[in-house]
This record gives sequence, C-alpha cells and structure tokens, in this order.
Amino acid sequence: MARWMKSGWLISLFALVLLMGACSPKETEKSVTEGKTPGKGTEVYPSGDLAPLDKRAKVVIAEDGSASGAGFYIAKEKGYFEDYNIEVEFAQFANSDDMLPALAAGEVDIAGGVSTASFFNAIAQGIDVKIIADKGHNVPGKSYFTFVIGNHMVDELKDYPDFKGKKIAVSSRNSIDGYIYQEMLKHAGLTEEDVEYVHISDFGAMLGAIESGTIDAALNIEPLIAQGVDKGFHVRFGDATDYAPESQIAMVLGSPKFMSEEQDISLRFMSAYLKGVRDYNDAFIKGEGKDEVIEIMTMHTALKDPALWDKVNVTGLDPDGKMFIDDIKKQYDTYKANGAIRGDIDFDKAIDTSITEKAVEMIGVYDRD
Repeated sequence: MARWMKSGWLISLFALVLLMGACSPKETEKSVTEGKTPGKGTEVYPSGDLAPLDKRAKVVIAEDGSASGAGFYIAKEKGYFEDYNIEVEFAQFANSDDMLPALAAGEVDIAGGVSTASFFNAIAQGIDVKIIADKGHNVPGKSYFTFVIGNHMVDELKDYPDFKGKKIAVSSRNSIDGYIYQEMLKHAGLTEEDVEYVHISDFGAMLGAIESGTIDAALNIEPLIAQGVDKGFHVRFGDATDYAPESQIAMVLGSPKFMSEEQDISLRFMSAYLKGVRDYNDAFIKGEGKDEVIEIMTMHTALKDPALWDKVNVTGLDPDGKMFIDDIKKQYDTYKANGAIRGDIDFDKAIDTSITEKAVEMIGVYDRD
C-alpha cells in the first residue's frame, strides 16, 4: 500500500504480504523476574508498571517503514523500550517467503502480517506464528484504505449500486483488497459480473489510470488518496467502513519462542509498544503531542512532508491492541471459498492475545475520552 502498505505501503503491505524483518540471530537475556509469572508476582514499580529487565535484551522487529508500524517507531524514539532495558532492531528480509520461517524459528521476534491468502496458507501448512495484536484497521468515516472515483464519474456515481457497469481497479484478488472489494459489491447488491474488474497491482499506477479515464474507480491507499485529491486526479467515494466496518487489515505477529519462553521480555515489549500506539492515538485522535509524533513518523516512513500528515486519513491502531478477530476468520473463510486456501487453521492456536492482555493489565486500559 503506497509506502503506507505497498512500495512502502505500496510494497510492504500487499506485494510482500508481510512487513519485513531480520534474519540475524538475536541475543535475549534473562531478567531479574525469571521464574515468576508475568502479571502475577512479577516485580513492578510502585506505579504498577513493570520493572526494567536486569540484563539488556535485544528484540528484532520485521518492519520496513510502513505507517502501521507507528507503535514501534514512537516507542523507540520516546524511550519506552529503553525504559524496560530493551534494545530494538528494525531489519529486512530479501523477500517475505524467508521471513515467516525465520519468525516461526524465533530468529525474528515480532513482525507485521497482512490479510492475504498466502499468509493464511503459510499457517495452514504448518508455519507456527502467533497473531497477537492490532496493526491496522480503518477508522469509521476516515478509512485510509478505501475507494476513489475519477472526476469524470462525480456526476454519475452517487451511491454504491451506481458502480454497475463501471471499471474498478483493485491491486490483488485474494487479499484484504479483494475482500473489501467483494464486501462493497455485496453492499451494493451487485455481483462481479455487474462490474469490470481491472487488476492494477501498483497503487501509484492507479492514479494515472483514473486521471486518464482508463478506469472509473479504484481501491486505493493513503497517502496516495490525499495526494490524488490534492492534484485533482480523483475524489474519495464513501468510506470502506460503510460496508466493512470491522476489517482487520494488518496484525502484529510474534514468534512462538518469544511469546512463550521469553515472557519477561515479550510482556515488557508489548507494554512499550502499546504506549507508543497510545501516543499515536493521542496525537491523531485527541490532537495531543501531534507535532512530536508527526516528526517521528517522518523519520521512519516514506511520508516526509509534515503538512501531508494533516490531510491523510491515518491508519487505525487500537490503543489496547484489540483486533477484530471475527473478521480475521471471515476473511480466511472468504479466501477459502475462493479456492485460495489449502488446509485448515486452528485459530484458537494461531491467535494468542494473552501477552497483549497482560500488558494492558500492567499499564491500564486506555482512556478513550
């Protein structure tokens, strides 16, 4: 998604399926609280937050600068990882196929996963990774991943049923793109035979195609949506939450070893991550500390223009790490019905939110008011 998910976001979220990480072995250290159950007798500060690790630990994050990694970037730059005596390393793989086995083996601790058939296929075929927290969803009325229409269609397309007979560009079939596309058609009361599907894998290329009139509409992503509006290429059409209100677009993934054998570290890591996500929500939802957060985001992502951050619809990140689990399962069922999934997934094993829930117990539930 547009270097906010592909080619940044234009490569990392869809073309590569999963956000990237590092294959260098990590060195983790035992903490002063070894042998105690996190959240139940673990040594803590008087405030109730967790004490730092006695010995420094290194955590490798598979992340390459997509905006959905905001929690990682903010936690690093504001010292939340350092507070727990954790060093984080952002690194990349040559391709996503190498990343999943490395994550399953514990060579990478944390990564980002996007809803695609290939991602679910990897799990179904025995790659053991854990889905642990939210890393991207649409905010109602302000979707960062939604449909746009060409200026030549403004007077003709007023509601979703008006898509009948129109050329619609989508970047991929059996992924979150195709899922949202199908949900839109259902909402409109249309079938795939009622519209003309146009495959354009590059979100940037959609801008030129829609401006030239080659296509009528496109499922696109920020910041390309805001940039296209500014340049007069297209206009936003409705909002993806009109028909897919709880779509889980991306998830934080953890290695089984990191989540089960190194809980003193993973619990502190998740606590720091959520603190970063909360600062992100404070900035973009409440308007608190926004300049500082935008500065951090321009450091770590391809969106370097601070002014553009005030124009885009930003990625939704839940401050307590909660996911739309029912939607994850629904997406899997959709891909399976399309014939794109081989094998089955035990979601009771694949989804493990225990560390995230324990972290919220330690740092408290986010005040959304």
